[in-house]
Amino acid sequence: MSDKPTEPTGPHNESDAKAPITGAVPEGESAPDAGTKSESATGAPADVASDETEASEATAEGAVQRSGSSAEVIETRQGMFGVHGTGDTSGYGGLTRTIEFPAASLPPYGGWWDQVNDRIGEVMGSYSDVIEKVVVHRGEITFHVARAHLATLAQHLRDDAHLRFEFCSSVSGVHYPADKGAELHAVYHLQSMTHNRRIRLEVSCPDDDPHIPSVVPTYPTADWHERETWDFFGIIFDGHPALTRILMPDDWPGHPQRKDYPLGGIPVEYKGATIPPPDERRNYS
Repeated sequence: MSDKPTEPTGPHNESDAKAPITGAVPEGESAPDAGTKSESATGAPADVASDETEASEATAEGAVQRSGSSAEVIETRQGMFGVHGTGDTSGYGGLTRTIEFPAASLPPYGGWWDQVNDRIGEVMGSYSDVIEKVVVHRGEITFHVARAHLATLAQHLRDDAHLRFEFCSSVSGVHYPADKGAELHAVYHLQSMTHNRRIRLEVSCPDDDPHIPSVVPTYPTADWHERETWDFFGIIFDGHPALTRILMPDDWPGHPQRKDYPLGGIPVEYKGATIPPPDERRNYS
């Protein structure tokens, strides 16, 4: 008997190290299951196949090169944390960082990205009123959506046989104080398990009107995600079944992950010495 190990046989002999992660870029789509059929409520079955939607990385990079404008610079931050009016004890006070948004991309975007973009225009009617811009950046596509149309678009993205983005994996918030009139952003990561595709939606609202429609009626998994985004950023998701704090105490003042939230903190005692909170420390610069 030979002591040499035998290679595994059967359909699962491929090493996990060689298994590709697909869906993020247009060339990464796998064919839907042969026996999968669309529900009658969504119309005729969608004619979607990998051999018709594959695109090379060069095509995706071309979408970036065909940007409709240059990157939008919204502010230049000084120091490590962009904090003003308090002592900087981090040692990074001399850093300068430019905060900018990637430029909008122009079609064609490449592969199935164009199919999704075109289908959104078909199901929503007035495309320019719904999609404010499309950004292809770092191998991913983001649709910037007008907040008034978010709920309707989300339902089409889930139910339409050509789209079938059944899963909302994440809702998160971002605060850009310098983005006047659109300081608060909500970001939605959607996945189509039918077509093995991933897209991102981004919706903005102003500080003085921080309301965005809830997508919980379409994506129940967004329930706690929207609660966390409200808790930390103060975005009010209209139509949410129970928009309450999820991590901070109910009586907590403010929203801690906003850029204008004070550093605060508590004194830390260590062997008889006390370290004050960050906004009460000396400035050594």
